[in-house]
Amino acid sequence: MRRKDTINRVKSMDRGPVEFESRASQHEGDIMSIAKKDVVTIPQTATIKEAAEIMVANKFRRLPITDPGTGKLLGIVTSMDILNFLGGGDKFKIVEEKYEDNFLAAINESVKKIMTRDVYHLSNKDSISEAVSKMTEFGVGGLPVINSDENIVGMVSERDFALLMAGVLTDELVEDYMSTPVISTTPGTPIESASKIMVRNRLRRIPIVGEDRKTPHPEHEKLVGLITSTDILEFLGESKAFNNMVSNSAEEILNTKITEIMENEVITTTPQNNLGEVCEIMEKKGIGGLPVVKNNELVGIITEKDILNAIK
Repeated sequence: MRRKDTINRVKSMDRGPVEFESRASQHEGDIMSIAKKDVVTIPQTATIKEAAEIMVANKFRRLPITDPGTGKLLGIVTSMDILNFLGGGDKFKIVEEKYEDNFLAAINESVKKIMTRDVYHLSNKDSISEAVSKMTEFGVGGLPVINSDENIVGMVSERDFALLMAGVLTDELVEDYMSTPVISTTPGTPIESASKIMVRNRLRRIPIVGEDRKTPHPEHEKLVGLITSTDILEFLGESKAFNNMVSNSAEEILNTKITEIMENEVITTTPQNNLGEVCEIMEKKGIGGLPVVKNNELVGIITEKDILNAIK
């Protein structure tokens, strides 16, 4: 019954501004009905490698950074921060300049160096509608929930809403909410380039396409794989990156081709599927996005972020 009530609140948020405002006041604080309350946090002295390991082990995309003494929120580190550090953005300067390309030394740097300090967050007094509004306004995939003492009491993410909508959004079709055109890449792309694509475009996954030799037109490319930010973190977190290292050079690691770590068996959907079905697949398979395929051609991608936009 509690889940049903929450679903009804979320689904009713598109009924108009007057009703929206009244519901927000009536249900102030109901964000805690969907927030995850057992929040894993790390101190700012934890290493970047440790953060990656914790994310992979728990299938997290973000980790709040707290003060061990007071428990207060100090910052947050996300999969995007780590990809930025891995050559995807300006944080790669830590590897290049401070550690002179010594990758093994750099990944043992404290997470303090790459974390985001000004953290968007929710209050435990906020409503579900306020959470959806803030996440879409700020363009973030998850928000810590804090109390009046600035201690973390929960985490809410796009995935929480996607799972809540499994089997519910039956009238909304994939083709009306999917992202298109799709940013994709090819199997020969190195990890560093994939990281740059993700960071610059704020993507957590990139479809991998290759020429479909079965068709008479070479411009037709088919989906051959998928690379996610989690795949790259796993490459680090499970120490796969170090198995065949000859030197400690970051370049050696970052030149690894994505074919080494990409997902070959890709779960897809079609433009005519409804979002409720997509959410059910996400829940069952533990994934956050599906490429959209029509007549064996990649035409879009649907993610948890798109689900959130569908219910805002």
